[in-house]
Parts: sequence; structure tokens; C-alpha cells
Amino acid sequence: MTLRGLDELDHRILHALQRDARHASSNEIAEEMDVSPSTVRKRIERLESNGIVTGYHADIDYEQAGYQLQVQITCTAPITERDDMGERAVAVPGVVSVREIAAGENNLLVRAVARDNDDLTRIAAELSELGLAVSNEQLIRGEYRSTYEAFAPESTAEADD
Repeated sequence: MTLRGLDELDHRILHALQRDARHASSNEIAEEMDVSPSTVRKRIERLESNGIVTGYHADIDYEQAGYQLQVQITCTAPITERDDMGERAVAVPGVVSVREIAAGENNLLVRAVARDNDDLTRIAAELSELGLAVSNEQLIRGEYRSTYEAFAPESTAEADD
């Protein structure tokens, strides 16, 4: 299934899951779209099995949880090993996400949470031991998220303008 195979109901489901997956009710979505809740549940299962919905994640405020250092570490991996090194990097204790970038240099963005400077130094050293070239470390002050507007119902998208 590709994005082109998605219809308005799929878009509404994706929008509801992005907005708040924990509280997205198949009954509420079904009522809005005038379909049965079982239709919505089957659509969600199909979106998951086809790899469009790949998981559900808790957004954590690490600072509130007592972890003051949230850092983006920019690394370079050999292009032919980028995906493997990304998977190995995310296994380093303290690393919470890795993004692959389509670039020759600075092609892995590693997000890490550290207790203190010593912990951050350990994380960077472990990334280096994997063979990643660490080129930059940036302290993250905040992060903001939004739903993808193309999945929003027309009335919601127009109201946001």
C-alpha cells in the first residue's frame, strides 16, 4: 500500500492517531465518518500491517523526569554502512533515536539523553567506538510537534488557516 492508496477515512484515522494515539477512539472516528467502529479498527490494522503506522510512542519530557541533558549528536557513517550503524547506534545506552540523512557527511542525527557531562562523554565515546565520526553536539532546548495537515479533515485544515 502506498500513500496514493489511502482514502479520506485512512487520512482521518492517521490524523487522529498523530493527534493523540492513546486516546483516539475508533467509535469517535467512526461517528465522524459515518462508518462502523469495526471498519475503523480494520483500517487501523491494515495501516499497521502495511507499514504505514509503524508504532506508537510516548513523548517524554526528559527534563521533567530529571535528565537535564538532551543532545543532538551529528555523526558521519560510511554511506554503505549507514543503516547498520544507525541500528547499532540506537542500542547505545542513552541514545533515544537515530535519524538517517541522505547526505555524504553528517548523515546520522543521534538524539541522546544524559544524566551529566560524564554520561554524555561516554555516549559520544561509544558512538566513536562503533566507527562513527562525531562532528557536532548540540544541546536541545525544546521540541515541538504537529500533525501532518494533509491528513486533517478539510474543515480542520481550513479552520487552521
